[in-house]
Amino acid sequence: MIAEILSTGDEVCFGAIVDSNAAHIAAILSDMGVEVVRHDCVADDLTSIVTVLTEIGKRADIAVITGGLGPTVDDITAEAAALAAGVPLVLNHTAKSLIENFFSKFSRKMADSDIKQAMLPEGSTPIFNEMGTAPGFIIPIGKCRCYFLPGVPREMERMLDEQVASDIIRCRGSDHISSRTFMLSVFGLPEAVVNDRLKGISSVFPGVKLGMLARFPVIQVKLTVYGKDKDAIHLIGQQAKAWTVDKLGETVFSTEGHAMETEVGEVLKQNHLTIAVAESCTGGLISHMLTNVAGSSEYFLLSAITYSNQAKQNLLGVSSETIEKYGAVHEETVRQMADGIRRISGADIGLSVSGIAGPTGATADKPVGTVCIGISMSGELIGRRFQSPFQERLSNKQIFAICALDMVRRELMRLKIKGKF
Repeated sequence: MIAEILSTGDEVCFGAIVDSNAAHIAAILSDMGVEVVRHDCVADDLTSIVTVLTEIGKRADIAVITGGLGPTVDDITAEAAALAAGVPLVLNHTAKSLIENFFSKFSRKMADSDIKQAMLPEGSTPIFNEMGTAPGFIIPIGKCRCYFLPGVPREMERMLDEQVASDIIRCRGSDHISSRTFMLSVFGLPEAVVNDRLKGISSVFPGVKLGMLARFPVIQVKLTVYGKDKDAIHLIGQQAKAWTVDKLGETVFSTEGHAMETEVGEVLKQNHLTIAVAESCTGGLISHMLTNVAGSSEYFLLSAITYSNQAKQNLLGVSSETIEKYGAVHEETVRQMADGIRRISGADIGLSVSGIAGPTGATADKPVGTVCIGISMSGELIGRRFQSPFQERLSNKQIFAICALDMVRRELMRLKIKGKF
């Protein structure tokens, strides 16, 4: 069973908004074992939409179409669907009742313009929209079963997950190929190197499809396993994950596709450890990432953005001799920063970072992209220097933040192996 996705609307086609709908639909269909072969986008032009729908009707088994179902004059998708299917638009009384019921929940009456949303292609089946006024609908066009959904993401996602997915499963029947996707998160290797190390996976595990998604500075490795037996799919997926970890080593920081801050937070929580952060060049980005994780109050105690040398000395206790001798970007400086933030917060772990994000501030021995990261924990003071290849400020801040969290993760793993906690 192959599928296509069509997004309609000037705002999507011309780049005014990002088409997040297509990504969500593709992910849901792929997880169901439906092969998505094509994404299309078309502006609010009746002839263009009819042409694309007619072409899809000749190629695909199913299609999910979003956008253009509202009450305004530029909402023309239902009309285009009727023309492509060769049927008239008619007032669908079920759709009309759905719209009236939605307004009644807010003690409002349906406006005359809202009647347009109940005008559906003859013979179509309405799809209930619990979160908005525009019903979706199902209609065959050519050999393709077409699902028309609103363009509002939260409405579309609810309708797709709760109604469309079950209809696709019912139509597909019991004799079908299933799939399951396994995600791993990687940091510390270029995408090309990850690809080179994993390109033989389909030979080792037939039926496993390798995909990669670069979410700077992290790479997500996607292993999709196809088959008819769910238990066999799970077993092959676990084996393929283990093979992948063996090839990529410690650069795999999550075998569930989680973000770095989620993984670090989970390790802290599991081991009842707390952390405090002193940031210079990252300007609070590390603290922002850590506190974006729900439940981070269990382990995150304090953040200090000690941007100036004076703040490093007055607040964290970095000695003036250290600053004078080594400068703000140095392993000894970040060691003292980390120890200072740990001491004043009472945290188990103090993390610090100081670097040169660019484009200015570089010296001969400290080029743009230089960062020093410090950790104070379990009686140890650690300071390390790393070099980013980037010259762009935001890219370096992102690299520095992930690098700092990854250093915490690796140190926690090392201490756990040694039985320190």
